[in-house]
Amino acid sequence: MPAKNEIPVVALVDGSNYLYRAFYAIPALTNSKGFPTNAIYGFTNMLLKLLRELKPDYIVIAFDVKGPTTRHEEFTDYKATRKPMPDDLSPQIPFIKDIIRGFSIPFLEMQGTEADDIIGALAEQASQKGWRTVIVSGDKDLMQLIDENVTMVDTMKDKTYDVAAVKERFGVAPDKVVEILGLMGDTSDNIPGVPGVGPKTAQRLIEEYGSLEEVIQNADNLRNVKLRESFKKYAEQARLSRQLALIR
Repeated sequence: MPAKNEIPVVALVDGSNYLYRAFYAIPALTNSKGFPTNAIYGFTNMLLKLLRELKPDYIVIAFDVKGPTTRHEEFTDYKATRKPMPDDLSPQIPFIKDIIRGFSIPFLEMQGTEADDIIGALAEQASQKGWRTVIVSGDKDLMQLIDENVTMVDTMKDKTYDVAAVKERFGVAPDKVVEILGLMGDTSDNIPGVPGVGPKTAQRLIEEYGSLEEVIQNADNLRNVKLRESFKKYAEQARLSRQLALIR
């Protein structure tokens, strides 16, 4: 528990992100029976390092669950380009969850709901309590949650993202990150965005118009003819892309 008069700090760990990072960070590692243990070993070390260095007052780990999500209902090709989970990773997950239980750390997962949305909901609740939140992940989508009460730590890169760091990366404030992602799409999640719009163009458009919807409404005023036609043709795709990128 935090000391009296100190603002509590809650760490919200993107467990699914952690799983893959642990798995790929350590070369093939097995026990004497040939059972893979690299993700188990890596995840445990990462968790110990986090607890030692961050010293949060509270901590929760969120996981994705196998199966379709609400976003798949909106866009059937959502994350369709992702490779299936490696065969050596899936059997390690139950043991990782046992280790988390051994630390007396709660983990949350919900069928049809992504870990990002669980983290978003908890961050919102923590802010309402006046707590500080540290999101532990390397996922750029979560940067839209950052504000004066919420930061994000990428432990693998030893990088902390606050409002200024998000502006440095995307050229806009955190609350505009979803507008950028809606415009340029996200290949990792197979979010299409608007053809011909990359990071620099997306940044320029949001700086000028403020939101994806305003860009669409002002498509006739765009100086670039190809861009103008793209927004007229792909307006609904752009709106869908923003909706898919939005943490709920």
